[in-house]
Amino acid sequence: MSDVEILVGQRATVRHRLDDGSATDVVGRVVEAGPNGVTVERRDGSEVVVAADRVVALKVVPPRPARSRRALDVGVDELVRVTSRGWPAPDVERLGDWELRAAGSFTGRANSVAVVGEPGLPPAEAVAQVLAFYAARGLPPQAQVVVGSDWERRFLDAGWLPRAGYRGGAVVQVADLVDAPEADPRVDVVGAASDRWLSRYGRVDDAAAARAVLEGPRTVGFAELEDGGVPAAAVGRVVVTGEWAGVAAVETLPDHRRRGLADAVVRTCLAWAHERGATRVYLQTMPDNTGALALYAPHGFVTHHEYRYLEPSQEAHSRSSGGHSAGA
Repeated sequence: MSDVEILVGQRATVRHRLDDGSATDVVGRVVEAGPNGVTVERRDGSEVVVAADRVVALKVVPPRPARSRRALDVGVDELVRVTSRGWPAPDVERLGDWELRAAGSFTGRANSVAVVGEPGLPPAEAVAQVLAFYAARGLPPQAQVVVGSDWERRFLDAGWLPRAGYRGGAVVQVADLVDAPEADPRVDVVGAASDRWLSRYGRVDDAAAARAVLEGPRTVGFAELEDGGVPAAAVGRVVVTGEWAGVAAVETLPDHRRRGLADAVVRTCLAWAHERGATRVYLQTMPDNTGALALYAPHGFVTHHEYRYLEPSQEAHSRSSGGHSAGA
């Protein structure tokens, strides 16, 4: 093993040259290192790849100090990007701050444009590019907008409508992961989604597309709990990107509910994430899912923001495709 490869898993500063000849530093956990360069994961989960011929110096640094900023105080735009990294579409294009995502038919989160920040183009041109992106992939265009945001208003004013057949928005909740709960020994956490796990989760028409999203992050675990001889009676998914963890896909077979299995899965997922350096955690669920909200509340989860999906009306689609959008 080379001296550089020994750095994997450690927190380090990597000084490297930029195109103009100046030098800059990136600080974070080294997740890959070798003769071609190093990849550093920053605390927000984003990754910086530094080619070997650009590296000036490498230095191991102490673990980052405990941060005083609570999960609830993190900005909406930042958290939207964090959650997107935890549920990554395999096909992504950047449009300024916007992220155009496609993953076949697997979930709205992986098949919508995340509308935060600025697109770097006049709004009409940006929307036209969104329509072209999804048309090229044979997918319906949809925008994930934060409820109450300026962009939600602008899209609505331009004739976009709540997505047909969708029962409303989604709520994003967060908690600080200061002390991890005790993991339940009955819960196994592995690094890939088994066919059985996918079956328990449901919502999967294309297993390959689902796995591309679910198994996409670098640090991800799939939890299964056997109950009464029934394998995977309860399941869940946990992902760690930087200092953030995300818990999702917690499902229990109907005949095994009200036995505390879902809570055992959640506690184990939180413990697993804490062991891997997460200090904050998020989840996404429906605001009318009272069972899920009650499950997560004892672990300190509170609502951060809500989002929903919009799609263009026929008139808005025609107008935007022609480059004459009025507002969005």
